[in-house]
Amino acid sequence: MDISTLIAGLLTIAILTFLYRDNPIYKFAEYLLVGVSIGYALVIAWTSTMMDLLFEPLAGGKFSLIVPLTLGLMIFARMVPRFSPLSRIPLAVLIGSGAGAAIPAMLGPRILTQMSDTVGNVVGTGAGPSFSGIVVLIGLLATLSYFYFSRPHQGALGLSAKIGTYFLMVFFGATFGYTVMSRMSVFIGRAEFLLSDLLGFMK
Repeated sequence: MDISTLIAGLLTIAILTFLYRDNPIYKFAEYLLVGVSIGYALVIAWTSTMMDLLFEPLAGGKFSLIVPLTLGLMIFARMVPRFSPLSRIPLAVLIGSGAGAAIPAMLGPRILTQMSDTVGNVVGTGAGPSFSGIVVLIGLLATLSYFYFSRPHQGALGLSAKIGTYFLMVFFGATFGYTVMSRMSVFIGRAEFLLSDLLGFMK
């Protein structure tokens, strides 16, 4: 057994001690995980972003990158109350450019494509309409009616909104079940690591 496997096993056991109760061993492992993750992310961001995309191109003569460098440095003006209004300029550029790039990119796959698929599935591939497509369309309209708050949920609108709550409960239940199963998969993986790699009970 190498030292890395031993350390990984001990840290896994330290995390699992939280199943008993909150304790200093668990906190140590938690803080170590957060610290190592942040340190790793900073190193990756420095090497792959700052060095590769900013400093090395600047050294190569791409002086147009002075503009984003200046905007990035202006964000730190928030640390000085006298110059804090300067930090609003790069934030405005970041939010505006991000929204301008995200809206056209998301309009197609998240709205137009889903609308066409929802309506297209009602027709189906055979001679008659698709049952699953009809269910999806009913669920979509009922769920949207639940979030329509301009009128009281009474009469037909109230019935549609109530049906929408059932579809929402099915969605949240399926999402919760998927989350539980993914967490169980992680736990099974760590248990298999402890029993096989660390303790050698499984081969």
